[in-house]
Amino acid sequence: MAKKLFVPDRYANKQKSKPPVSEVPKAISKGFESPEENKKNTEDPSKMEASAIDRLPNPVGYRLLVIPYYMKQKTAGGIIIPETVRERENHATVAAYVVKMGPDAYCDANKFPTGAWCEDKSWVLMGRYAGNRFKVDGLEVRLINDDNVIATILDPADISYV
Repeated sequence: MAKKLFVPDRYANKQKSKPPVSEVPKAISKGFESPEENKKNTEDPSKMEASAIDRLPNPVGYRLLVIPYYMKQKTAGGIIIPETVRERENHATVAAYVVKMGPDAYCDANKFPTGAWCEDKSWVLMGRYAGNRFKVDGLEVRLINDDNVIATILDPADISYV
């Protein structure tokens, strides 16, 4: 025998008007929103079009042009990271993608006896707050010195900030 549950209309209508559980309340979501969401630095720079890379400035001398890695708003587990935390981490990021190298980068045999520490299209770790920051078409880039590179890495998402 199947049992049925009868609910009065006034309670059934309240249930229909409630927002789904998956939605974040507006008051809470405002704390995680940024008025100027910078999604360009969270995308993989190795998948950028060649024309976009060509429009970036060419570094001179011993400098490297890098795109800093910015953490995404949500983790893989679905945890939302507050904007204030993301801003702090993005400003002090140590992971970056090498886009272009200046003509004199790693040419000093006395300073770099084993050769270049990195190459174009590689992920590197650099000194915190290193380089000159500026934006090109909404994308933040940095010009760093060749000796600011402290390591090469495979995936910037593996690096946790301390």
